[in-house]
Amino acid sequence: MRKAQKQKVFEFIQNLQQAHGEVKEAIHRQDYTSARKMLGECQDFAISLGGIIEKTEGDGHITVSYLEEYCEALFRVYEAIGDGIACRDEKPVNENQIFRTLRRYIVQVENSVKNDIPVKKEIVFLPYKASMWDSLESIWMTEKDKPENDTYVIPIPYFDRNPDGSFRKMYYEGKQYPDYVPVTDWQNYDIARRRPDVIYIHNPYDQYNYVTSVHPDFYTARLKQFTDMLVYSPYFVGINNHVAEHLCTLPGILYVDKVLVESEEVKKIYIKALRKYEKENGCAGRFGSLNEKIQVSRYGSPKVDRVQRIKKSDLEIPDEWKEMIQNEDGSKRNIILYNTTIDAALNKSEEFLGKIRRVLSVFEENRKVVLLWRPHPLLLPTLYSMRPDLYQEMLDIIEIYKKEAKGIFDDTVDIDRAILLSDAYYGDMSSVVTLYKTTGKPIMIQNYET
Repeated sequence: MRKAQKQKVFEFIQNLQQAHGEVKEAIHRQDYTSARKMLGECQDFAISLGGIIEKTEGDGHITVSYLEEYCEALFRVYEAIGDGIACRDEKPVNENQIFRTLRRYIVQVENSVKNDIPVKKEIVFLPYKASMWDSLESIWMTEKDKPENDTYVIPIPYFDRNPDGSFRKMYYEGKQYPDYVPVTDWQNYDIARRRPDVIYIHNPYDQYNYVTSVHPDFYTARLKQFTDMLVYSPYFVGINNHVAEHLCTLPGILYVDKVLVESEEVKKIYIKALRKYEKENGCAGRFGSLNEKIQVSRYGSPKVDRVQRIKKSDLEIPDEWKEMIQNEDGSKRNIILYNTTIDAALNKSEEFLGKIRRVLSVFEENRKVVLLWRPHPLLLPTLYSMRPDLYQEMLDIIEIYKKEAKGIFDDTVDIDRAILLSDAYYGDMSSVVTLYKTTGKPIMIQNYET
């Protein structure tokens, strides 16, 4: 039973106890008609309460049996005051004795609710892109195995944006999650009604992302109304324990109750950025205790955890990839993970496309290695929204690369497969580099000047 539901049960019991006092007063006035009416209402109320408990705890629960005993006591009292005399000894009805009797039975029910009905937490995970599920997965794995938790993974829809900021196309990636992750359809879970105890998110932008937007129903300002604990687990890992200041003061971070970070160094960066924001905007203390809000996660970094947990032998490799990886003599070609990022596309835009063409050309001629090109999942939507002049050219490069099949193009949701399958990293500096370092394999950052 949820905490809120259990509190409601206690409120019902308090109402019954209050009704006992009213029964006592009616008997004292010798208004037996009113007393019997209230006793009947108490019984109806108790039966409804039993139904609520059976719905959450199952048939035959011990608390329901105590409610049944209470109902029997109500009926005996109802009968006893029918003619204003006690049933057995024909003495006048003693309102104090009746009050004590009913209290004894309802206290028995109350104690059973306290001791025999465990409180369960309802914990909801709201990923939007399946490729970013790794920022939540290890947290979900830990929470789902606790018997006191009911956990739900509810992928939420998101939109691309047009250059003018308006919504373009809606996407829903609920069918792209691993088979071992039970997914709940976002349209079948009413957050406002269910009011989960904890909500985990990995998108902190709300309406302030120029490229994409989660469905407005899931902006953090709205989610905060329906839970006591809204938690943000970043979709990225800090590069060398550094996080850009603007990423620390996004709207979602302001609204959430907790931000889970991977180290004390990163925690200090968040707190410093938030204090600066508070000072500049005259809102010191508005977002709670920053030391409590920013927490070093006991899970470490879920993204790093997933890379370290998955074994290379567990990877599912597409057949078309296998054909490129294997030489005709059966030997394996070395695989280079080529990672191109949004930051590079926006900040090195004049050199970006030319560099990609040169890299693809070099690896096309080298048959000893195969290039596994994995652009950032939001690269094309970003160019469409923010650099439309580059969008079509980038799209053409990708389509030619895929058509000629000179290397692997990875637009799947699983970054970890690319990291574990490859033999070395080449490309832009990003949080993927931080993940790649955990493998101990070679890393080279590309230079746009050459």
